[in-house]
Amino acid sequence: MLNRKQSPKILDAVEFDLQLKPCTRFNLDNGVPVYSIDAGAEELIMIEFVFYAGNWYEEKNIVAATTNFMLKNGTKNKSAFALNDHFEFYGAYLNRHCYNETATFTLHTLSKHLPALLRVMAEILTESVFPEEELAIYKQNQKQRLEVNLKKCDFVANRLIDEYVFGIDHPYGKYTSTLDYDQLQREELVQFFQKYYINGKCALFVAGKLPANIQEQLNKFFGSLSLNQSALKEIQFKQFPAETKKYNIINDANGVQAAIRIARPFPDRHHEDYPKVHVLNNIFGGFFGSRLMSNIREDKGYTYGISSHIQNHIHDTAWLVSTEAGRDVAAATIAETYKEMETLRNELVDEEELNLVRNYMIGGLLGDLDGPFQIISRWKSYVLNGLTEDYFYHSINTIKTVTAEELQVLAKKYLNPEEFYELVVI
Repeated sequence: MLNRKQSPKILDAVEFDLQLKPCTRFNLDNGVPVYSIDAGAEELIMIEFVFYAGNWYEEKNIVAATTNFMLKNGTKNKSAFALNDHFEFYGAYLNRHCYNETATFTLHTLSKHLPALLRVMAEILTESVFPEEELAIYKQNQKQRLEVNLKKCDFVANRLIDEYVFGIDHPYGKYTSTLDYDQLQREELVQFFQKYYINGKCALFVAGKLPANIQEQLNKFFGSLSLNQSALKEIQFKQFPAETKKYNIINDANGVQAAIRIARPFPDRHHEDYPKVHVLNNIFGGFFGSRLMSNIREDKGYTYGISSHIQNHIHDTAWLVSTEAGRDVAAATIAETYKEMETLRNELVDEEELNLVRNYMIGGLLGDLDGPFQIISRWKSYVLNGLTEDYFYHSINTIKTVTAEELQVLAKKYLNPEEFYELVVI
């Protein structure tokens, strides 16, 4: 029996023995891999198709994103209204997103409604027609949204910094104009859909309290589709970053706020430095108690928030510092950012600060593993990036054991102002 007169032992997060719940893999009849996590107390389930159909594969700008968005906008037998009404009737949530390399099609629902919903999902993935009238509405809405966003300094800064780091012709560096929407044709969506969805390469990720016949149900509706029948053609892009490193853009002559972006190219997750630099990044600007926040927000009061993070792209990536500050203190904000880089290069992180960051990062992992949807999300990241569960345990070990001396070496290697692109948009 629990002794309520005795206080429970308080442990630091780094003392926890974190375990990643294994996922089960099986293949549908057509070879499509399915990764599943059977867990949870509620009769809820998530099914996510991940197609290799991001803008990495498009031949014309915005075709991938538009094709993905229009999936819910009509099939041969159902209008956009009928599709949405069907899923709402069952209290289900159907959504789609397009990323750089991949595009997703995701269902959240009660397990008992799967047969009625999977049938319509299969219809969408084989019989979407991209109606002209729906496409016209989408194009008009997107153009209006873009025109509004282009007046915002942070939106402009996010577009431009990617161009400078990767190059305007790289999938990570290109961005959209209203002319792109004007030139977009329905036939281009149909062709992209045919190539990268109907006959495309994909993987399924399933999580929740799974019915015993989940494999049978998925096979019934998707096992005979013409997916994964041919190898995906590997497409490579070279980075052509901007030659000039510093930019000041006046987007609004009367603007009082400046969007600041400081970024540099950085290796992906397969590089040996990545796990240790992840710790260094958190010390630098990766959480609310970071040095950038303590200095530039708490001490100087230049901004409401500043952060740094490593972009987690499948191919190329970057290390990015991002903030919005008053126009009159933009230069000082940048100077303080470089000052924090210099401190990390020249001084060892003390053990108290390092332990704080260790506990923060392990605590964050605890939250990321809270429930089947979160667990399958981590597995999806590993699968798409060509990693295994060994990466999970290696990362935890790195967080617990990386030394201040190792972090200083990495700071000297990567936190050099002359290697960063610097952008201020007012």
